[in-house]
Amino acid sequence: MDVVMLSRLQFAAATMFHFLFVPLTLGLSVLVAYMETRYVKTGDETYLRMTKFWGKLFLINFALGVVTGITLEFQFGTNWSRYSAYVGDIFGSLLAIEASLAFFLESTFIGIWIFGWNKISKKAHATVMWLVAAAGNISAVWILLANGWMQQPVGYTIRGGRAELTDFLAVVTNPFGLLEIVHTIPSAFLLSAFFIMGISAWHLLKKQHIEFFTRSFNIGLVVGLVASLVVVITGDMHAVHVTKTQPAKLAAMESHWETQAQAPIVLFAIPDEAHERNKIEIGSLPGVLSFLGYHDFNATVTGLRDIPKDERPPVLPTFVSFRTMVALGTLFPLLTIIGLLLKKRLLESRWYLWVMLFALPLPYLAMEMGWILAEVGRQPWIVYGLLKTAVAASPVAEVQVMTTLVGFILVYGLLGIAGFYLIANYANKGPQPATENS
Repeated sequence: MDVVMLSRLQFAAATMFHFLFVPLTLGLSVLVAYMETRYVKTGDETYLRMTKFWGKLFLINFALGVVTGITLEFQFGTNWSRYSAYVGDIFGSLLAIEASLAFFLESTFIGIWIFGWNKISKKAHATVMWLVAAAGNISAVWILLANGWMQQPVGYTIRGGRAELTDFLAVVTNPFGLLEIVHTIPSAFLLSAFFIMGISAWHLLKKQHIEFFTRSFNIGLVVGLVASLVVVITGDMHAVHVTKTQPAKLAAMESHWETQAQAPIVLFAIPDEAHERNKIEIGSLPGVLSFLGYHDFNATVTGLRDIPKDERPPVLPTFVSFRTMVALGTLFPLLTIIGLLLKKRLLESRWYLWVMLFALPLPYLAMEMGWILAEVGRQPWIVYGLLKTAVAASPVAEVQVMTTLVGFILVYGLLGIAGFYLIANYANKGPQPATENS
């Protein structure tokens, strides 16, 4: 493998591992802030125990996210220096705002929250958790705006052989970035809700801390239903925008080879890139792809054969990641609706509790598939239509990237084992009697 592919693999490994922790940080911080607010308003000790229990899991997750996120950003200098030199005036400013404003604000207030029990008032302590949640989600906004600019570059001019920022407002109101925000952040809330429901289901199956975990499950159920419906709606909006701005990605998402009106969706297919066709097609639905892309059954959808080969994304990973994400995105609201119907007899519905326990990792899978779709589907461009990935990597030796790739995999593997062990071990123990100074 050449240095470009090795650098891509290293960035993908680091990003996907880091993203195992980001969504839970975003959603769980808000839910913990809500639980603590309920404690302050009602004085109900169960809400204090919930704040402590889910807050501890949030802190373990946050620590792992910080460690993996810092090393990830260094790769823009070590592995992608040509990219940084070309678009750093724009991309760098967004990362700088995220780090200097949102991340440090979040980290500071987390310290106050951890050590502030019984040192500041209850209301102030709950307010601090809301500030932690706000800062974390604001941090995500800036990262998503940066990625949105890579997907649809706006507000720049080419001067002196590099892209320079000309309109900051255009960058922060970029439609692609805004759609990523309204799709990704609700997805993080969905993941957090299923995380809470999965752990709660485990304890309810064991008939432990029934009141505690029934309340926790019900909070997750409501949040999960609302978030899953928002994800479905914004996912449709995102697909329509991708159709207009990245037709090659849409064609690869559906393994659609021939430009045609009333373009069909095929329920099951096996792409054959070498022969520019599908080996197998089962269940063709005429006009559905045209409708999903343009909200018009008669619209013409561009096929991969009419896109130059050197501008097509890899079809198989784009196709599989999209289909997996859509299938799971359809499943989540169904599971939460069933949960609402069974809410009053949750303990008796052991089959449903088992389903929700095993459903815990599914939102993680869906979000990872979403990022594979976003990033692999953008190829061969690192900045869509502006800069190709092949010319963006650093001029370093292949052995250097291979060495660091192996190092990242080993270190992240150890971190993952340690982190998930801590989360699983603490989650299995269940809540402890809570005091404010604990």
